[in-house]
Amino acid sequence: MTNLYFVRHAHSIYTPDELNRPLSERGFADAAVVTKLLKTEEIGIVVSSPYKRALQTVKGIAEYISTEVEIIDGLKERTLTTVPANDFTLAVTKVWEDYNFSWEGGESNIFAQKRGVETTLNILEKYKGENVVIGTHGNIMVLIMNYFDSQYDFSFWQNLNMPDVYKLTFNGKVLENVERIWGILRSTEK
Repeated sequence: MTNLYFVRHAHSIYTPDELNRPLSERGFADAAVVTKLLKTEEIGIVVSSPYKRALQTVKGIAEYISTEVEIIDGLKERTLTTVPANDFTLAVTKVWEDYNFSWEGGESNIFAQKRGVETTLNILEKYKGENVVIGTHGNIMVLIMNYFDSQYDFSFWQNLNMPDVYKLTFNGKVLENVERIWGILRSTEK
């Protein structure tokens, strides 16, 4: 079995610079909780989107296990549009309603999902039998999960936390189980 721990990044400070958008103060506090949570999971590998907020969210667990974070471009967030959307909710709803639709310069769900799934299958092959932390983003994470199980859809994405952590257990390249890890820890910390 291979366990992939998909970590949606913690809260970030909005800037139009997708690549270098950093975590907020709250985001750093939550990233510390992510690290605490993952310390009990016998993690061996940490990979991440190149986006700073994703990398900062999983950096703590990489430091804890004394490893470098492997940057994987295919884990970056889906590009919704190249021009700022006047109505983000409308823009994201439209791409989830029609998997083939894309806004100007953006990725359709089909295109983004294909990228994310190919990346995930490569990780499963390269790190077979390992516990792998994956620092990523909400839309691309749910598109990947949706490929393996259609219950992970737009409604699921809308209810994600920031951060959020899901453990996906694979037997080869077959998804066997999904477990939400983030909510378990958060409810015991209160």
